[in-house]
Amino acid sequence: MTKQTPLYNAHVRHGGKMVEFGGFILPIQYETGLITEHNAVRHDAGIFDVSHMGEFDISGKGAFNTVQNLVCNDITGMNNGDCRYTMMLNDNGGIVDDFIVYKFSDTHYWLVVNAGNTPKDDAWVKNHLLPDTVFVNKSDEYGQLALQGPKAEKILNKIVNEKFIPKGNYTFTDDVEICGVKCVISRTGYTGEDGFEIYCPAKATETIFEKLLEIGASDGLIPCGLGCRDTLRFEACMPLYGHELNEDFLATEVGLNIFIKMDKDFVGKAALAQNAPKYKRKGVKLLERGIAREHSDVYDGDRKIGFVTTGTHSPTLGYPIAMVRIEKDFNGDTVDIDVRGKRIKAQIVKMPFYKRTY
Repeated sequence: MTKQTPLYNAHVRHGGKMVEFGGFILPIQYETGLITEHNAVRHDAGIFDVSHMGEFDISGKGAFNTVQNLVCNDITGMNNGDCRYTMMLNDNGGIVDDFIVYKFSDTHYWLVVNAGNTPKDDAWVKNHLLPDTVFVNKSDEYGQLALQGPKAEKILNKIVNEKFIPKGNYTFTDDVEICGVKCVISRTGYTGEDGFEIYCPAKATETIFEKLLEIGASDGLIPCGLGCRDTLRFEACMPLYGHELNEDFLATEVGLNIFIKMDKDFVGKAALAQNAPKYKRKGVKLLERGIAREHSDVYDGDRKIGFVTTGTHSPTLGYPIAMVRIEKDFNGDTVDIDVRGKRIKAQIVKMPFYKRTY
């Protein structure tokens, strides 16, 4: 059954074009259009409804041990108020999900998981709880807003005292009052820009959304949909579950080895140790006209070496780009991509395609 987020009525009111995504009805774009929304986030600010994401609360004396065993990153060095990106693996070393861990204390953590994976992740976590651990799926209790772009902090500071705004990337503050309710604010996002994610009681989400739009209008803030969220994260080479990541891809094959700590124990570690990676994730720039869509085959001469996981025309760069999953042993500078039956030449380029300079 498809769900509505707390902002459904607001999306319709603001002219959102609604589609199904991750089990929820969400705006793919507004009347302004994808390119306008994309550029707003790159140059000014945009606000996204990410209330479809799941929030798992893990607490108790065993909370640290449970989370440490579930994820392939190491949470040992986290301070209270830190966020850390990681992955949760299955017994074969495939990726159950990628998400962010929030540390409130040594006995209290959050896992903020992908919407479409929330039911699966719920079952997986419950089956891997260690003693003295309490797990509560609080996904329905919270709304989540992503305020992203160079002017995000300026806008947020209009309703939040500067001392409550997290200063460092991947840090958060809790019990911050916004529009009369207590919220969690993290300096995180999925756009490649500076920005914040605001977790609030579900019933207060629309009030905060409208307030931010009101106070941010003079700084160019507009509501943004899933369409530009995808182009923004893609330009920044942030992986999307179901595209660059899934349960069949070995975690060591997706370009995220920096988040895999083999000097600690975690579910799936043995499989990673026993199976050498056969593929790698690379970025390419198309050298001819055409868009390399997902699942397009990638060739080295006449030999198929992989496929496209995400591809589109980059609004920021002005030319078509793609992320590809190709054989690890391939070391060439160019590949050929099958685009609607025609081979298009593409150049291997450094990732990310876009990186903010401010």
